[in-house]
Formats: sequence, C-alpha cells, structure tokens
Amino acid sequence: MRRVVVVPCFNEARRLDADALSSIVDDDTGLLLVDDGSRDDTLATLHALAARDPRHIEVLALGTNGGKGEAVRAGLLHAERAGAAVVAYLDADLSTPVGEMRRILALLDERAGADVAMGSRVALLGRDIQRSPARHYLGRVFATVASTGLGLRVYDTQCGAKAFRVGVALRRALSTPFTSRWAFDVELLARLLDHVPPSAFVEVPLHAWTDVAGSKLQPLAMVRAGVDVVMISWRHRKS
Repeated sequence: MRRVVVVPCFNEARRLDADALSSIVDDDTGLLLVDDGSRDDTLATLHALAARDPRHIEVLALGTNGGKGEAVRAGLLHAERAGAAVVAYLDADLSTPVGEMRRILALLDERAGADVAMGSRVALLGRDIQRSPARHYLGRVFATVASTGLGLRVYDTQCGAKAFRVGVALRRALSTPFTSRWAFDVELLARLLDHVPPSAFVEVPLHAWTDVAGSKLQPLAMVRAGVDVVMISWRHRKS
C-alpha cells in the first residue's frame, strides 16, 4: 500500500468502532492496527477486523505494554519497512473522524514541499470541535510551551492524527525509542526538525473533533508530559 494509517490500541475492545476504522482503507490506503499489550479482548477484536480485509488491514501485536509512543513508533517503522510512501497515525477512539484523516493524507498528495501534515483542533465558527474547557486551556498552555521550545509556529502538537512522507528524516526520527511516554508527539516533531525545515510542516484545521470519554491521559500524566516537553525543548535547542 502507498499509504498506511497506524492505529495504536490498548484495552480498546469495548469502544473500538470496527466499521468506521475499516472505512479508512481503499486501493491506496492500508490500516495497521497495533496492539500495545492489551489485557482485555482488544487483540482478538483487531484480528477479527483484519479478517474482513486481509489485503488492506494488518495487526501488529507488541506483546507487552510500552506506551502509546512506542506503539506508534513500532507501527510507523513496520509500515515504512513494508514499502509505504506515506505513513500516519490516528487515535483508536476516532476523536478525529476518518474523513478528517483522509483530508490530512490528501494534503501530502497535494503539496510537494510538505513532509508532515498534522490535524489541528481550532475551534472556529462553522467547525464542530467538541473539547472540554479544561482540556482546551491545558492544551493551549502545553502547545505554547512546545511551540516556543521547538521554535515552530505550531498551534496543536497533541492532536492524535498526523501523517508523514517517508524518507531519511523520518527513518532517523524513528530510529530510537522516545524518551517521553505522553509527549512523544513533541519529541517526534523535534527529531524531524533536525533534518527538515519548518516550511515542511503543515497544520490542517479540523472540521470536526470530539473529546471521547475514557481518555487514558490523567491529570498527573499531563503534568509529567509538560515536564517532558520542557526537557525535549531543551535538548532540541542544545542540538
């Protein structure tokens, strides 16, 4: 497949929307479902979904829980090694709808100079961005710190829908595990910035996004992620 969308999954059996996920695939787009050592029936659910369309849907079982960042990294590397020209990742809860993921992928087809396309949750009039006020304002603080530290004018670093053109820069960025469990998005952007110019990054304002109940990012983890962003930014500026 020319494009592969990676979906990291951990204990998602109860809320996985198999029909919506399978609608991502087409002749050019495959789906890679990564089980991050789930302790419920997620792996069996993923295999059942892959059985619907073995040509386009694949399951990668990691065995042990390494965190979302490692699941994403393993999935992107697997897709790249299989020959994909564009790889992406999408949150399993589909807070970013499938149609929005398609828009993000399409941008890389349309813009030759773009290497990274990222969903951005901008609550504009006429858009359906459903996000709790607390998460919105915490997210703004987080993104501001990340933007300042990276030297990149990015509005939203944490949206779980991003796509990448495969090349040397991406391979290098994925070559070693992320040091942060929750702020891996920022760490990935920092690594890519070591090899590609800021002009290669493009944000795609989403038409729709929903704050799905059951998020695994708890307040204490958000604080730790903030600390991690400061450390990532310091290492990036130092390099």
